[in-house]
Amino acid sequence: MEPTVHPFSELFAQLGLPDDSASIQQFIATHSPLPDGMRLEEAPFWTPAQAQLLREERLDDADWAMVVDRLNVALHDSPA
Repeated sequence: MEPTVHPFSELFAQLGLPDDSASIQQFIATHSPLPDGMRLEEAPFWTPAQAQLLREERLDDADWAMVVDRLNVALHDSPA
């Protein structure tokens, strides 16, 4: 069976954040770039529950790990 690929919108919904395209783009623009040495789940803007979800999904669930990694890259990149 092939792994499920989740879009950003599903991850944002899981995090309890607005999950429409404009809101996702605004969130990334507002919170990027994260410092090079900072892990995604260590960013100061997450609630403890959000940070825990990101940590668990990255470590425990290959289906979600891909989209969490994409979010990590997006937040570490400098905005255009």
